[in-house]
Amino acid sequence: MTVVNFRTDADAQRALDELTADGTSISAAIRQALLDSVVMRKRDRMRRESLELVDDAADLAESRAILAHMEQLREG
Repeated sequence: MTVVNFRTDADAQRALDELTADGTSISAAIRQALLDSVVMRKRDRMRRESLELVDDAADLAESRAILAHMEQLREG
């Protein structure tokens, strides 16, 4: 396990104070903040990718074709 030391600035200290106000240890708060950050980055990347596809004519055509095929399968 890696040990990391870092120096907080005023903003980071306020955030750390908020994350530990309920008694959570500093180490646990930092670990959770790192994990939460990864989740947020993944969500942001997926959001950007989906926004790029909204106006992608080829993707829309493929989606419509799949939907039509699924409807045919359902009907019969």
